[in-house]
Amino acid sequence: MTRILVAYGSTEGQTATIADRMGDVLAAEGHDVTLVHLNHPPAGLEPGSYDGVIVGGSIHMGSHQQYVTDFVHDQQTTLNRLPSAFFSVSLSSASADPEARSAAEGLLEEFLEETGWDPDGTLAVAGALKYSEYGLLKRFVMRRIARKSGGDTDVSRDHEYTDWDAVEAFAAEFATLL
Repeated sequence: MTRILVAYGSTEGQTATIADRMGDVLAAEGHDVTLVHLNHPPAGLEPGSYDGVIVGGSIHMGSHQQYVTDFVHDQQTTLNRLPSAFFSVSLSSASADPEARSAAEGLLEEFLEETGWDPDGTLAVAGALKYSEYGLLKRFVMRRIARKSGGDTDVSRDHEYTDWDAVEAFAAEFATLL
């Protein structure tokens, strides 16, 4: 049985949900999966002790979480040696506007350049608007951004845009690398 580390950063919870789904797919394939939120990693986390690593982060205000960037930068040699993959979560990936989707892909590529990581696979995936979890100011700002980009502006409920078929396919494809 191969051991896979799924390490992620999540600000509002959607990236954690996506990482969890990937873990379920990999476990169903017979792998031993460890999920780790990189903002609170366990002491002594050693990615090199795994057979493969998937890392995920979400884009907020034009960049991924700094602690995800630091982890990848610090573990670059190990990640480049092992089968590895990266997924990037953003609302821009849900946009009908090709330029917005291209911008999300560009931020993913910038992340890889900045960290020196060359993963075996990447996925830019849409996140969610979690209006119910936002404070008044953030709800106002996110609604304004959603209106400008043609997204959902009904703040009485949350809106999920994640393509779960793409997430599951990404995890299943990663399993074939092991």
